[in-house]
Amino acid sequence: MRLFELLLLLSNVALLFLWIFSKNHIQIRLFVANAISTTIFTVHLMVEGYRIQLLFPYCFTIASLAVFVYRYFKPTYRKATWLLSFSTHVLTAILLLATAGFMYAFPIFKLPEPTGPHSIGTQTFHFVDKNRDEIFDEKQNSKRELMVQVWYPAQNGNGKNSPFMPNSNKMLPEDPIAKMFGIPTMFMEYLKYIPSHSYQDSDISTSSPPYPLIILNHGYGSSKTYHTSQAENLASHGYIVASIDHTYSTFATVFPDGKTTTMKTDEDLIGETNYRDVVGSVWTKDVTFTIDQLEKINSGQIPSVLKEKLDLTNIGIFGHSFGGAAAYDSSYDSRIKAGIDLDGSLYRYKDREGITKPFMFIFSEGAFDLYNKARQQYDYTDEELQAMGTTREESAEDVKNVQYQIEHLKKVAKNGGHILYIENTQHYNFADLQFYSPILQSLKITGAINPKRSASIINEYTLDFFNKHLKNKGGGLLEGPNSNYPEMKFASSLFAEDE
Repeated sequence: MRLFELLLLLSNVALLFLWIFSKNHIQIRLFVANAISTTIFTVHLMVEGYRIQLLFPYCFTIASLAVFVYRYFKPTYRKATWLLSFSTHVLTAILLLATAGFMYAFPIFKLPEPTGPHSIGTQTFHFVDKNRDEIFDEKQNSKRELMVQVWYPAQNGNGKNSPFMPNSNKMLPEDPIAKMFGIPTMFMEYLKYIPSHSYQDSDISTSSPPYPLIILNHGYGSSKTYHTSQAENLASHGYIVASIDHTYSTFATVFPDGKTTTMKTDEDLIGETNYRDVVGSVWTKDVTFTIDQLEKINSGQIPSVLKEKLDLTNIGIFGHSFGGAAAYDSSYDSRIKAGIDLDGSLYRYKDREGITKPFMFIFSEGAFDLYNKARQQYDYTDEELQAMGTTREESAEDVKNVQYQIEHLKKVAKNGGHILYIENTQHYNFADLQFYSPILQSLKITGAINPKRSASIINEYTLDFFNKHLKNKGGGLLEGPNSNYPEMKFASSLFAEDE
């Protein structure tokens, strides 16, 4: 909760208390309480901004002041009946309690503080691949377009602060959480107030360039926005992070001319191998093309403060969900030295040798259980299949596809890679979506783990991995269980033994 909206709610509670228990409504205490509440209301609107969750405190503040002034200038007013007065007070109490619930359910959250020494700058690029037709666009002869946001170590923290959700007026109407639960867009507009820790177009730090490059891929139907805190943390530690919006597989991508694209890839078919491979191939080519463009930026062919600041001999990649699969598939590119898959099942995994370069899989607890049972050739009971909502035939086909992927996990483990999972996590604990609302935890969309805790663990292990393989330092967290992070479980040996 923000300071003045919390103060406004508390001042409204105090006002209600005084209206109930004040024998004479024209009292100095009631005057002072109304003055304080109105002042807080005004400051809140000017400093923090309006949001629909506080509609009733706004109305109550204005109504309380209006009634007080009316009774002051008309002391012979006709008093309300006991029943009407009681009903009004009860309804007011209920609506103030409901407001507190709305404020809890839709918090103005803060992204985790970056842990590195650098301030953070950010710049967004519009890339057009003239050599690729856009296969997901209904228009003919259109080319593949991408929006890529880059975070980097900044010279200082001056300039315009970049919001967590840029172009919120175009992004928020497409917000997937609102659509999933039928929440009106106006209830999600508070997200426009969430700040990031980055500064738009800030000068890049000259302390120790060039900086290793890390490519970041969002999940299917998600957005680069949902991985802002991960990008910022790496940038604060001396990395340049390029996060790709994979057009038509995001809930919304806004281009410089105002054009906004939404989901056009088929969410019902993405689990089917052939279609998944088609979409995945496009994502992998997006990564390849983005690296090509960043090479041009580094050489100065594309103007940017990043000129000659990218260490293109040390490129890493990571991503969440489908973006994790893209990280793995893109790692076949010889320019990429190391990669991480955050809770993502693979694509294009059949009839391919697994990669031998440094790679790490970090799974949610449930996803790891699926892979581990497939590794053990676990035989599900009829009751378990019923609880999973699948038939034995469907389960057998799913297990067959998982077995193909396990061969890649075995290859990674055998070559010194890492297979990890985090206790009490669900799929969306790997993205900033986990901070949206505590309700997500109740609905099992995120796990029982505290969102700040899961973000901290993922950031620490991601940083340690890239430090080891792109900067030749660190790597201590990857050696085995650590008492500071007991939630992180190591399973590499299980898969290496099966190779």
